[in-house]
Amino acid sequence: MTTARATRLTRNDWLMAGREALATTGPAALRAEALARQIGTTKGSFYWHFRDLPQFQQALIAGWEEAALQALLEAETRATPAAALLHLAQGINAGRLMEGAMRAWALSYPPAAEATGRVDAARLGRITAHLHAIGVTNPDMAHVLRAAMQGLAALDTPERADSAISSLVDLILALR
Repeated sequence: MTTARATRLTRNDWLMAGREALATTGPAALRAEALARQIGTTKGSFYWHFRDLPQFQQALIAGWEEAALQALLEAETRATPAAALLHLAQGINAGRLMEGAMRAWALSYPPAAEATGRVDAARLGRITAHLHAIGVTNPDMAHVLRAAMQGLAALDTPERADSAISSLVDLILALR
């Protein structure tokens, strides 16, 4: 996104630049001037769309939270609870860079921590429900599976993480 822009930037253009900067550089890159340089414009364009940096940051967090919660809804459309669990894990894995960036930001920025907490609670609730549907009622299993989903997305390649989660879900199904 470093090329000069011939058209007027939208609010979404700024949010896309913010997601890219957060995922690749971290929260220190979320400054109007730095983002403007990144997308080849002036910071005046930033302030046309956002009152201030906190409003931009809140919009960025809200967008991530909305996408994460939407992924939970998409998982609900799967034919079986096991398929829903796999779909949920694949969604976390697909958004691995932003997921990791949000979690790192949450360590030092309370609004990001609140959003990750809400997403974690929603994920845990859905994982628990899917596990109950397949006969696994130990609440610790939901915590283990959520931690595995998030941890593998952060630590492994996308393909390896998907394979490992699939193996873990298969193991849970075999042990029930």
